Amino acid sequence: MNGHEIGQIAQALGFAAEGNLSLKVSRLAEPAEAGPEDLAVALEPRYGEGLAAGRARAAILWPGADWRALGLEAVIFVERPRLGLAALTAHFDAPEKAPGWPGIHPLAAVDEGAELGVGAQVGPFAVIGPGVRVGARARIGAHVTIAAGAEIGDDAVLHPGVHIGRRVRIGKRFFAHSGVVVGADGFSFVTAERSHVEEVRENLGSETAAAGSGQPWLKIRSLGGVEIGDDVEIGANSSVDAGTIRPTRVGAGTKIDALVQVGHNVQVGRNCLLCAHVAVGGSARLGDNVVLGGQAGVADNIRLGDGVVAGGATKILSNVPAGRALLGYPAMKMENHIESYKALRRLPKLFRDVARLKKSVSKTGDND
Repeated sequence: MNGHEIGQIAQALGFAAEGNLSLKVSRLAEPAEAGPEDLAVALEPRYGEGLAAGRARAAILWPGADWRALGLEAVIFVERPRLGLAALTAHFDAPEKAPGWPGIHPLAAVDEGAELGVGAQVGPFAVIGPGVRVGARARIGAHVTIAAGAEIGDDAVLHPGVHIGRRVRIGKRFFAHSGVVVGADGFSFVTAERSHVEEVRENLGSETAAAGSGQPWLKIRSLGGVEIGDDVEIGANSSVDAGTIRPTRVGAGTKIDALVQVGHNVQVGRNCLLCAHVAVGGSARLGDNVVLGGQAGVADNIRLGDGVVAGGATKILSNVPAGRALLGYPAMKMENHIESYKALRRLPKLFRDVARLKKSVSKTGDND
């Protein structure tokens, strides 16, 4: 069969291996579902139990595992499980090939003023506007649109249905999944006269606000565009809005999950992680290495220092110093939130205890 020899995999990834190193495997599989031609992935002892249910002859295991007792013929050892998984999946993931055509598909619309780097490929029904610059070896999928004057660096991969707006500059090795929109107008409106929203912002609802003055909302246009650094990945159906005057910025190495909204004028630092359903309000600033768990929200115009970590569904309403771990709504130190949550769960018992004490005191008073 065609496949990868255990010894070659281990050597390529720098891992230790034992047993029949010439044994070939064709794909990765979970232990219980692995067949004779699969490499079972059991990076921790708790996953090793599934090997008995499968038919794997080779596996990748934790250091010190007794692979012979597990009925295996060959093994690869990995010290750090998730790091090992990153290396393995990259090794087994064949590089994404072009959609099947060299150069520019005849059904693509590429303006004569656009510049395509050496080896760039453009899929059917893609539209590339005037003044666009696409780097070498970039792969532009079907139905992608790139607006006038946008710049995309070398080795970019834009999956079908990605939309890149005007005044957008993107670095090298950009990876955008289907449905990504970079450079749409920010959500910014104003009324000709002072609105009830402005009143609420000022008095926090302490005074009754008008139900609305009936004034139309006037659009504030987004002229600042977007700047994205090298090695950024954006998940399916996420959006990064254009800045009003200055660009919205996403730093190099940042990874954005699916269904994430980055508002206008936001500044995201380097090597950040924004998980699914995160929303970052306009003009917020995120430092380097910030991690926002799923459904976390960041209010507009606030600052998060370097290394801030927010757990899932955290709602951040004020500035946060560097290195702080947060959880909850409103966000607080993670340890404090956990204590508060424990106390909240104890409240019903506390109320019952207080009721019993009140009843006991009341009976004592009656006896007097």
